[in-house]
Amino acid sequence: MDRLLARSLLIRGVLSSNGGNYSRCITMTSFGDGVAKSFERRMELQNNRQSLVLMSVVQWRRTMSTEAVARKVAEGANKESSVTGATKESSVEEVKKGDGSVASGYWGISGPSITRKDGSVWPWNCFMPWDTYRSDVSIDLGKHHVPKTFLDKVAHRTVKILRIPTDIFFQRRFGCRAMMLETVAAVPGMVGGMLLHLRSLRKFEQSGGWIKALLEEAENERMHLMTMVELVKPKWYERLMVLAVQGIFFNCYFVLYLLSPKVAHRVVGYLEEEAIHSYTEFLKDIHSGAIENVPAPAIAIDYWRLPKDATLKDVVTVIRADEAHHRDVNHFASDIHFQGKQLKEARAPLGYH
Repeated sequence: MDRLLARSLLIRGVLSSNGGNYSRCITMTSFGDGVAKSFERRMELQNNRQSLVLMSVVQWRRTMSTEAVARKVAEGANKESSVTGATKESSVEEVKKGDGSVASGYWGISGPSITRKDGSVWPWNCFMPWDTYRSDVSIDLGKHHVPKTFLDKVAHRTVKILRIPTDIFFQRRFGCRAMMLETVAAVPGMVGGMLLHLRSLRKFEQSGGWIKALLEEAENERMHLMTMVELVKPKWYERLMVLAVQGIFFNCYFVLYLLSPKVAHRVVGYLEEEAIHSYTEFLKDIHSGAIENVPAPAIAIDYWRLPKDATLKDVVTVIRADEAHHRDVNHFASDIHFQGKQLKEARAPLGYH
């Protein structure tokens, strides 16, 4: 529209002028076209500027509205978290006031409240009531695997040699001897269970329950140690010796189990036979009065379901029975390997303490 108006004005000027020639009309016409084009460009630039201003305003409004919404959401989340945190803190305080236990509110995980049959609170976190049992003390303590093959003789001789420095160092101090023995006896079950676990993952096969059986043995031996620590307080040099012996024995047994599981289990079977002998001598000293028959620790009473008036004699008796069961399990596992079979082909003696 603006362009047509400019052209009409120019034509009127040309027609009303006197003495104008044809070339002048052409010049004026081209000049009018240039003016019209420049005017059109100015209008386009002005429209573009208005569009940019309008878009900026719209974007600014959107940004402000988004920030406002986000601010409201953040304020709501802070309020909710503050309320939740206050609730968790109050619940933790209630737990502390109630039974004295410490609950972690960060992950929202808390242990179940467990009570005994008499209604008293279960005091142990290292084992639960369903882990306790009554030891079978009627087991045959005199059973012995007679070494027949060359590997059996090597295993038997190795255990006899290992007993020499133990007898020299501890002599008749059976409390310290038992403590040291249990730090070693808890290693084979863990090593065997770990290697069978890795084998099961590596070969996509079941273990026949032997992983759990060996880990149960390791846990049972560890509970022997926890009981002995309550009775015998180890000195600093004995703790240092435990570190050295455990480090050496773990690595040696690990390599032995990789090379020959049947020899490894046979060695453990003979070690358990020596443990039975040591605990038998322990009981002899208790009977003779050389070692005081003190009351049994609370952890032993709950773990083996002993009577409330149980003594050290009762504790040593049930531990000796456990060692006899471990003797049978390891000789049985070694026999399976000597027959050319794998452990998974025979059902594991789960719960056999």
